[in-house]
Amino acid sequence: MLIICIVFIIHFLGVVMVCKIITVVNQKGGSGKTTTTMQLGGTLARKGYKVLIVDADPQNTAVRWSASASESAPFPANVIGLNSSGKKIHQEIRKFVGDYDFIIVDCPPSIESDIPQSALLISDLAIIPVIPSPADLWATVGIKKLIELITPLNDDLKTLLVINMCQANVILSNEVGEVLKEFELPIATTQIGQRTAFRKSAMYGQTVHALGNEATKAVEEVESLTLEILKILE
Repeated sequence: MLIICIVFIIHFLGVVMVCKIITVVNQKGGSGKTTTTMQLGGTLARKGYKVLIVDADPQNTAVRWSASASESAPFPANVIGLNSSGKKIHQEIRKFVGDYDFIIVDCPPSIESDIPQSALLISDLAIIPVIPSPADLWATVGIKKLIELITPLNDDLKTLLVINMCQANVILSNEVGEVLKEFELPIATTQIGQRTAFRKSAMYGQTVHALGNEATKAVEEVESLTLEILKILE
């Protein structure tokens, strides 16, 4: 009886500890938050993890993405809409912690919204997708202030800048490099290219893996970023 109780306690604690919450956030629209969320969430699910994607954006793009999948080939991860939860979204997310290995939150494009602040309170990792142009980078520097605001309330919060929508064979300029330094946040080694495969996969309600050989490069990038994130959260 004692052994059964110990096993139950270990199993219960393991479930609670295993679940990781990732919030994808940027104050600027068009930076690729939903694409990052869906590709990462779907890739983790394809690896056998139980994944819940929380669509916290009023545009419900993640929900629509998932709904575009055929009945015979549903999107690999579960997707729900919780944008109406507002500043209490962290309370709603906690209800699912015991059922999933990963919960990924797709936030609306505004740090003034209550949702990013609420989600980051319980997050293990904040992913900030940024487009590598000075104008786009300057527009997202304000996200650092939000991270600084949340950090005293969540000591375990890690951050990761992800360079997104890179053009092929284009080297980042010195100007872009200088702006990146202003963030003073870790930058992912993996860079995500500007590829048709990412838009096409959304049309089919899938990750780029479903597109076969035509998405080889995109799959490599998504897999590389996923492994990088898994190492951060170990």
